[in-house]
Amino acid sequence: MRGELCIGFASILSFASMMLLIFLQVGQINTSTIPRKIAMVKVNTSGYGAALEAALFNPIFGLYTINASAPLQTEQGLRQLYEFGLYSYCAFVDETKGTCGNHTIGEQFKPYDDITADMFSNYSFLSSTLIPETTFQDSKYLGQSSKAAYWMILFGTICAALALLTGIAKNNLTFFVSAIFSIGGSVILLIGASIWTVMIKKSQAINTAVNPLNQVKIGITVTEGNGLFILWAAFVCLFVSVIPYMLSCCTYRG
Repeated sequence: MRGELCIGFASILSFASMMLLIFLQVGQINTSTIPRKIAMVKVNTSGYGAALEAALFNPIFGLYTINASAPLQTEQGLRQLYEFGLYSYCAFVDETKGTCGNHTIGEQFKPYDDITADMFSNYSFLSSTLIPETTFQDSKYLGQSSKAAYWMILFGTICAALALLTGIAKNNLTFFVSAIFSIGGSVILLIGASIWTVMIKKSQAINTAVNPLNQVKIGITVTEGNGLFILWAAFVCLFVSVIPYMLSCCTYRG
C-alpha cells in the first residue's frame, strides 16, 4: 500500500504541474475574466502622459485612446495597461475593457515596440528621445529571450504529461521513465522560469528611469504577472515528483 501511495503522490504532483502549465498557456487568449487574469508580465503606462506633460511644459492631447476595441499597433492611442502572455498580449483602457493582439506561437515580449506602435507618430518620436535607454527598449534581447523561454515551457509541459502517462503502468521500468521525464522537465522549466524572471527584473529598470530633461520619472511601470508564479509553482511540483517516482522505481515489487 505504501508503494501505491508513493506513486499516487507522484502522479498528483505531475498532474498538478501539467495543469498549471496549461492554465499558463491559455493566458491572454482573450479579455474574458479567467484568461486575462493570467499574464507573465504587466506594463502600466497610466503615468506616462503626466510625465510627458512635465517634460514638454504643454498639455498632452490624444496620447491615450478611450476606444477599448481599437486594434493594436495601428497608432490609435496608448492604453493604460498591457498584459503579456505566452501566445499574445492584451491592452486595456481601464480595469475591464480592452482588446488582444493576434495569437502567435512563441510570442515575443517586446513591450516598448508594442506600446509605441499604439501612439501617434509624433508621440512615438518624442518617446524615442525622452525615454532613457534601458533593457525595456531592448526588443532584440527581450524578444529572443522570451521566444527561447516559450519553447522551454512547451517542452516542460510535454515532459510533465509524459511523466504522468508513463507512471500509470505499474512497472519498475515505467516508473524509471517517469522519473527521467520529471527530471528533464524540471530542468527545462527551471531554465524557462529563470529566463522570464531575469527578463522581468531587467525590464523593471524603466520603473525608476527618469526623463533626462527634468529628472522626473517616466511613469511606466513593469510588474510580474501571476503567470510567472504559476510557472515557478509548476516547476516545484514537477521537481518534487522526482522523489516518489525514484522511490517507486527502486522499491516497487510487482
